[in-house]
Amino acid sequence: MINDKNQRFQQFSKNTEAIAMMLFTWKKVQKLLLWLFALSVVVGISMHPTPATSKELPQASKAKPALVLVHGAYADGTSWQHVIPLLEQDGYKVTAVQIPLTSLADDVATTKRVINNQKGSVVLVGHSYGGNVITGAAAGNSQVKALVYVNAFAPDVGEKTSDLNKRYAAPPISTAIVSDAANFLYVDREKFHKFFAQDVSKAEARVMAATQKLIASAAFEQSVNEIAWKTIPSWFIVTQSDV
Repeated sequence: MINDKNQRFQQFSKNTEAIAMMLFTWKKVQKLLLWLFALSVVVGISMHPTPATSKELPQASKAKPALVLVHGAYADGTSWQHVIPLLEQDGYKVTAVQIPLTSLADDVATTKRVINNQKGSVVLVGHSYGGNVITGAAAGNSQVKALVYVNAFAPDVGEKTSDLNKRYAAPPISTAIVSDAANFLYVDREKFHKFFAQDVSKAEARVMAATQKLIASAAFEQSVNEIAWKTIPSWFIVTQSDV
């Protein structure tokens, strides 16, 4: 169980920024995601990172929850393309949010609209920067029954991505981040495969590089005031081989 901020960050790799900025190895994560989603249905809300809801809770419904997936920076909803078919084959309804990456507030608002459009219970999943988004989007929403952080930030009130990154040495991908004239950030296309998507083919990486979504640099300086993981059962997937 994860009871406080320090313990949560011990669950991440020694280099949080490297984890947050780089795509994880999908083949290693897919089965674990399926297991976590199944677990969230069976256990319902009996597991929790804090003792806030330690009282006895009702049994979860047998109906499978809707799965809402939130991508991170420099990517879009198609970054979940290898996971979505597996989840759908297992009987889940899956929606990948296309967050605008124009500000954290915009991304949270977009995700909230997608959550509200689902029928029944929701499991909300975030990768990388998407962890910030789900932390704010699910807060106070009883429809969301579980959170899954996939190599993702899980900030506390007022914590900025930039502040969390400063705790660790800059990862190799920092040399590949470029800013445009409007202060939107993206990954240098020539360096995209090497620093951002080593586990996919060069052909797929070229498509990802060409279709990547730029993120407003200001988004890394923004924070949320309501924290979902304090009241909603949460799980963390942490890979160890993103270098």
